Amino acid sequence: MTDEPTSVDETPHDDQKGFFHTSDRVELVATIAIAIATILTAWSAFQAGKWGGTQAINFSEAGAARTESTRADTSAGQLAQIDVAMYLDWIQALASEAKEGEIPSIEAGLAEAIPGTVSGFLRIRFRDEFVPAIDAWIATDPVNNPDAPKAPFEMKEYVIAKSVEADELSALADQKSQDARDANQNGDNYVLTMVLFASVLFFGGVSSKMGSRRNQILMLGFGIVILVAGIVILSTLPILT
Repeated sequence: MTDEPTSVDETPHDDQKGFFHTSDRVELVATIAIAIATILTAWSAFQAGKWGGTQAINFSEAGAARTESTRADTSAGQLAQIDVAMYLDWIQALASEAKEGEIPSIEAGLAEAIPGTVSGFLRIRFRDEFVPAIDAWIATDPVNNPDAPKAPFEMKEYVIAKSVEADELSALADQKSQDARDANQNGDNYVLTMVLFASVLFFGGVSSKMGSRRNQILMLGFGIVILVAGIVILSTLPILT
């Protein structure tokens, strides 16, 4: 009695087919994740470079504005010294001329520039910016009114354009410095996303090298989670064009 030949089933077992199918899917997903991460890494690098340039420009403009502010403030201080010196000489001249009878009274000398007097000579040579403050101060009757401001420099009308310019430039310098710090932070955030996407490239590449299906899925899962986190962070960052 002869034994019948035993048939050999060459069809792969279901678990083998499942294994191969799963591996194919893992590789496909890994390839897609790596492609997305590669593109986003390049984009993050581009934006980090742009923000770095913006930071440098803003710091440069802040320094220039600070320098110009210092110059304007120095000029304003010099003009204020001129006004103070002219005012003191004028007041002394008024007092001397009133005492010597060259003018009827100090009030008369305050009211107008009397020709032929030192006080009149000084009065008509006040700087244009100083004149409104002088006129406003005289209108308060400082000779007879004890509540009048002690000097025209206390009047709100006393404004030196260079001083205003210095304040504006100082504010501009502060704003540019803040813009530079913001640009630096944005650049750092883009560098962070580059690191995250580089990690995705690592986990995506390693996943296809794992012999175990479980390890493949685990590595790929890590990569996808990091990819999603990087995309979420990237979506919140400002874009420079």
